[in-house]
Amino acid sequence: MSQETKEKLLDGALRTLTEQGIAKTSARSVAAAAGVNQALVFYHFGSVDELLAAACRYGSEQRVARYRDRLQRVGSLSELLAVGRQIHVEEQAAGHVAVLGQLLAGAQTQPTLAAATAAGLDLWIAEIERVLVRVLADSPIGEFTDPAGLARAVAASFVGLELYEGVDPAGAEAALAALEQLGALMTALEELGPVAQKAVRYTLRRRTVMP
Repeated sequence: MSQETKEKLLDGALRTLTEQGIAKTSARSVAAAAGVNQALVFYHFGSVDELLAAACRYGSEQRVARYRDRLQRVGSLSELLAVGRQIHVEEQAAGHVAVLGQLLAGAQTQPTLAAATAAGLDLWIAEIERVLVRVLADSPIGEFTDPAGLARAVAASFVGLELYEGVDPAGAEAALAALEQLGALMTALEELGPVAQKAVRYTLRRRTVMP
């Protein structure tokens, strides 16, 4: 029963963030959403901030697990970008983009929430990095990229687009379309023959050699 109550509170916290925003998220509002006594917030988590931090980690674990199989089937950079766009659409429709926006807003002034939000994003970054390590292994640009850094860049780009879309949907759509064009270019590069790929690697090595 204790674990069930904790999960009700975690789900209630995420639902409250989506529907009311972080400014109106309180022990009372979360408990009402969870259908439990508000005293249980403090019994299980100690404070509302700790509950929100736990809800952030809990929500991220659920969302990453939902898409893990799909990400594991990605076979190229262009596929990764396409899957990223699909995930973006699904997450927005489910209200999770709104939750992320609220968590990032709260993280600016609440260190506990900032650490939990960063940890939640790290779960996504780890999944993306695994995909990049795999798909870049045979790519002509593989030896010239840093999968860990690129994974953070990809995650940061999608986080930014998710928030940007709220104020400029057309601009966000144009940015996503540009990423798809980049994916098409990467596909063309990956489909080059052995001689052409060797030439690409040679050119990149020349440009990346320190003077």
